[in-house]
Amino acid sequence: MYELNQVSGNCFYIQSPAKIGLIKLNEQDVCLIDSGNDKEAGKKVRQILENNNWNLKAIYNTHSNADHIGGNKYLQAQTGCKIYAPIIESAFTKSPVLEPSFLYGGFPFSELKHKFLMAQESEVEVLTKDVLPESMSKIDLKGHFFNMVGFEHSDGVIYLADCLSSKNILDKYKITFIYDVQSYLETLEKVKQMDAKIFIPSHSDAADNIKELAQYNIDTVNEIIHLIINLLQAPMTFEKLLKSLFDYYKLQMSPEQFVLVGSTIRSYLSYLKDSGKIGFTFIANEMTWSAL
Repeated sequence: MYELNQVSGNCFYIQSPAKIGLIKLNEQDVCLIDSGNDKEAGKKVRQILENNNWNLKAIYNTHSNADHIGGNKYLQAQTGCKIYAPIIESAFTKSPVLEPSFLYGGFPFSELKHKFLMAQESEVEVLTKDVLPESMSKIDLKGHFFNMVGFEHSDGVIYLADCLSSKNILDKYKITFIYDVQSYLETLEKVKQMDAKIFIPSHSDAADNIKELAQYNIDTVNEIIHLIINLLQAPMTFEKLLKSLFDYYKLQMSPEQFVLVGSTIRSYLSYLKDSGKIGFTFIANEMTWSAL
């Protein structure tokens, strides 16, 4: 873990729970794409920088999930680097309590306020085209989170952030976090059309062809869509639906799973309702969902 892997003359990634991209800007200066999940990840990154006599100029956050911004504060304090993030993501990065609050739908109880859902705050500026190196351009990858982006480098390398999960992750957990199902499916279709020498997803192996994995992610989303519609042939509340999905996929409930999977299933319900495939009614002050 935390090995440095070179994929082109100027492009690298650091193997970690959520891959960290590293771009050489010149012989001395580098920038990062994301910073890992916590202070310890930041320390590992700093050691890599020192071993190579590199100066960290900037961190470009793809989005504000804690496992992508957790090293921000440490690395910024140690190096004075700039940090940039897309506009909504920058608000979450400045005020990380927004993530567990958003997931829970209210003030988060103590079991939700830990490093896996709430990073330390860092000073961040809004990501715009003019703050990127000439060799880099951003790619909109909405769906997994609010304004998530990836980055393309002129060496032919594309960093895909969290828009794809590995087959192993999908087979084990099935329901991975999605904020906007419609945008997520559109992003995956866009990814299928991309060409690059190598793709670097945060939670899957680097690969020179990403089409098959993108389709596997699409198929998994469609499987969940069909399962929800089938389950809602019998009207049920959200809580009952969530339990049914956990039971079907043999998932284990915990505070983290309750908010992560629960938020995702609410997003599926919004997608299906707005698509005209399900509806809701209130019965005895309970919101009840059913297939149409």
